[in-house]
Amino acid sequence: VRDEGVAGSNPATPTSKISGLHASPNMPIEWTDLSEDERIALKRMNRGPYPNLDSRIAERLIAHGLAVERPRGIGISREGRELVINALLAARDS
Repeated sequence: VRDEGVAGSNPATPTSKISGLHASPNMPIEWTDLSEDERIALKRMNRGPYPNLDSRIAERLIAHGLAVERPRGIGISREGRELVINALLAARDS
């Protein structure tokens, strides 16, 4: 199920109900662009539901397209999961 955003907005650009920010799929984000708190949150979300996720961090991750709003809460997006996995593999290889 995909959140269609706010009425009148571009349905191809997910909108956060928390802040109204739009994800920017055209601007790829690197692991090093994230704050330490954002990295920790993404790693935690990669393991499963994270009900204690700080709303400000959730808002930023959604804006970057790394998390999505779902009926049961904020979850990691495919892009977020890929970013975490690549970072974990890179750390293992170094």
